[in-house]
Amino acid sequence: MAKVVNLNRFRKQKAKAERTKRAEVNRRLHGRTEAERAREALQKEQLTKGVEGAKLEGTEGEQPLEPEGPDEGEGCE
Repeated sequence: MAKVVNLNRFRKQKAKAERTKRAEVNRRLHGRTEAERAREALQKEQLTKGVEGAKLEGTEGEQPLEPEGPDEGEGCE
């Protein structure tokens, strides 16, 4: 007589193998090396320092200008 086989287990194994294969392809296509990540972090830091150095003094805490005139719904009859 034949041995009883659980088909769910084989279905799940096949799905897991497919996910693993897809993950490997994605890592190859979209992954970056440690050197690439370090270079990008350095560039970002240099850009931030450049922007911070170019800021004008005294611009912090100032309120943006609001348009003059009556607000909507006030004084308009």
